[in-house]
Amino acid sequence: MLANARLADVFQISPTDTNYFAVLFDPQRGGSEAIFLIEIFRVGGATPPNTHAAAHEFFYVLEGEGIARCDGKATSVNKGDAILVSPGAEHIVENTGAAKLYTLTVMTPNEGFSELIRSGRRVELDDEDRRVLGGLL
Repeated sequence: MLANARLADVFQISPTDTNYFAVLFDPQRGGSEAIFLIEIFRVGGATPPNTHAAAHEFFYVLEGEGIARCDGKATSVNKGDAILVSPGAEHIVENTGAAKLYTLTVMTPNEGFSELIRSGRRVELDDEDRRVLGGLL
């Protein structure tokens, strides 16, 4: 199965969230038990503190810079860095750069993440998003 990030379904979970998701593959699209997406963090944006009971979550920084906090330990992340979060670990990813932060994010198993994302509101990629995602293909 092939996906084009610039044509993906894009969602923001809550109108006040500072990140949004371009869904590449998930149980609804591709039938995967995992979810594969591009997570886009606005300047100053961050995930809320969260944990997953059984899932591993992987972030690969495609563009931008930030801080990843996992169980209280903070690490700077930049383009090319990868983060693996184990089940049960509380974590936050925060954009600390002057431009958006883009990560390839994979969660396996999905653990309801896809359904949560798809329950949010649809949003559109902007010109910067299409430029960055277009350069990845």
